[in-house]
Amino acid sequence: MIKISTPLIEIKHVGPRFLQKFKKLNIETVKDLVYSFPSRYEDFSDIVKIVDLAINQQATIQGTIQAVKVKRTWKRKMFIVEALVSDDTGSIKAIWFNARFLLSIIKKGKIVNLAGKVASDPESGLCLTHPVYEIINQQQIADEKIIETKHTGRIVPVYPETKGLTSKGIRYLLKPILDNLEKLPEILPKEIIKKYNFPEINSALKNIHFPDDIESAKTAKKRFAYEDLLMLSFINLTARLRLNRQKAYQVKIDLDFVKNLLLKLPFELTFSQKKSLWEILKNMEQSRPMNRLLQGDVGSGKTIVAAIAALSAAREGKQSAFMAPTEILARQHYFTFQKFFKEFNCGIGLITSKEARIFYGDGLENGIKKPEFIKKIQTGEIKIIIGTHSLIQKNILFNNLAFVVIDEQHRFGVNQRAELLRNSNQISEKILPHFLSMSATPIPRTLTLTIFGDLDLSIIDELPKNRKLIITKIVASANRDKAYAFIRGQVKKGRQAFVICPRIELTEEDQKLTAQNIINIWDNVKMVKEEYEKLSKNIFPDLKVGMLHGRMKAKEKNEIMGNFKNGKIDILVSTSVVEVGVDIPNTAIMMIESADKFGLSQLYQFRGRVGRGEHQSFCFLFTDSSSKFVYKRLNSLIEAKNGFELAEKDLEIRGPGEFLRSAIGWAQTGDPDISMKALQNPALVKSSREDAQNILKSDSDLKNYPLLKEKLNTFQKEVHLE
Repeated sequence: MIKISTPLIEIKHVGPRFLQKFKKLNIETVKDLVYSFPSRYEDFSDIVKIVDLAINQQATIQGTIQAVKVKRTWKRKMFIVEALVSDDTGSIKAIWFNARFLLSIIKKGKIVNLAGKVASDPESGLCLTHPVYEIINQQQIADEKIIETKHTGRIVPVYPETKGLTSKGIRYLLKPILDNLEKLPEILPKEIIKKYNFPEINSALKNIHFPDDIESAKTAKKRFAYEDLLMLSFINLTARLRLNRQKAYQVKIDLDFVKNLLLKLPFELTFSQKKSLWEILKNMEQSRPMNRLLQGDVGSGKTIVAAIAALSAAREGKQSAFMAPTEILARQHYFTFQKFFKEFNCGIGLITSKEARIFYGDGLENGIKKPEFIKKIQTGEIKIIIGTHSLIQKNILFNNLAFVVIDEQHRFGVNQRAELLRNSNQISEKILPHFLSMSATPIPRTLTLTIFGDLDLSIIDELPKNRKLIITKIVASANRDKAYAFIRGQVKKGRQAFVICPRIELTEEDQKLTAQNIINIWDNVKMVKEEYEKLSKNIFPDLKVGMLHGRMKAKEKNEIMGNFKNGKIDILVSTSVVEVGVDIPNTAIMMIESADKFGLSQLYQFRGRVGRGEHQSFCFLFTDSSSKFVYKRLNSLIEAKNGFELAEKDLEIRGPGEFLRSAIGWAQTGDPDISMKALQNPALVKSSREDAQNILKSDSDLKNYPLLKEKLNTFQKEVHLE
């Protein structure tokens, strides 16, 4: 018997070279291989007579090899192996390219199964091009025994592949492993197996790899999908239970104070802003820590909502920390407080790698040395501290931290929370701050409730009143000059423009490979430096054009952004460094080069950088592609009424795996397809969550489910949300 923990190197036919190929797919043990599920299946179950074959048909034939020959095409220096195969109804030619090794396998007189797509052949009429082959044991046919096949004559699994490791090679290894694998203990409770009529784990593993029919494969997939969703639900629910046992500062709501703050704003909050603010403030009144996600479109006003909550905490003498992913965004938050809350003299501080500043209200602001700034945090003199993750430093100690806002960070890790607690003077009392995560990346509700199930959810799904919709257009190469003329006209009216490019410049390696015609992936992809030169010298020589990218030093980036904000730059050519944290109301044009190279959520973020002022704003999506798929994809950005609708479209186009990896930083070992697709099944998500709740109600530590608990511990190590 083969043990599930056996290293793959100990399996017959797996040598060091083969193992290295498996390692590229993160497969090193029997368990890794067995739990690497097929991405799809080929239906080669029906063995068809040669006379019944038709062009474009996917089929399996069984016949005898009549002749084998090899040809060479001198022009392309390619070897072609041809075999003539016949059954009792006729003959067909099979062709393989660059596969001379087949001459030692495909021999005259052998009985063979061939599976693949039927194509037309000018000489013989029909042929099989590069079919899957499988030699059949002639003795088994003579003895009329049941012939078990791996690659043909059945539902055939297809796996993710790498160079030198094909699905056929994986099937070759997997079949004898599964036939000789030790019996695995069942993880799922008996009542759940019975409730959903799931196959037990050993049957499920065999059915997912080598099913007798498609239905068996579907049932097995559903079982493993449910298993992953159940684990996710356990993680979220146990996190909630742990958090509910913790203590937090109770921040009393002063309604008159909040109303006064709202009246002083130069705009009225939308209904969803008010609702979200109320949910946050009510949470902060509780003695257990808030753990809430505030989702909202770009420019929907999340920062103002969080700021009012922070000011409410300051009024009660408590500290708040605003954590941003970039220094640009941190400064943006600091300026927001300065702009809208000029009279508030609680001490609002900004700390970055380069500076420390304190705002005391009424226009009083001063720079300060970092050691002194840090001391003022510790004494509680600074009530609202704004910065990057540098706030989690060993030398920064908070006095009474009651509220933490994490902006554009979808998941603030347990370790980081522990750091904040360690850096607080309230550690002896074990008092946790209230946590608010903010995200401008809209995620469909089903995914949100599953992935962020340990968080309460507030959604701002309205744009501020009187905000004009951004006019978005796809611009083909033929209309480029017209777009340039329009941009020039807007700039002459006093507006400003962004130009976004995917890359800074080609690296030496890129140039070398391109020169050798090895790759052409950067053909027609705009580079920042190249585009800056073209626009500043050829297209807009009379306008002030600037350049911004991630390789610049922080001081240089800040200077450029300052010049752009102050109107000293008309057009700013940039990489995705401006994706978040840029708020310049006079910017009315967003021009995105090679738009097809960006994800929809990225494009949405870029577009959100304009349309924040009183002027009509425009977003131009430039592409040199003629692909219908590209146009359909880019057009979804135009058609979507809001970010949440766009997220649904993005999910539909890319699938849950790619969507989540780019949107929230999902990293997962093993097979991503099954559990990811399961997230699109609301019924399965709901069922798994309810089952997890019921189990935890009666057994919060899973003492009666040791195998389930063991699986949960493994799952937590393998799946990361960050």
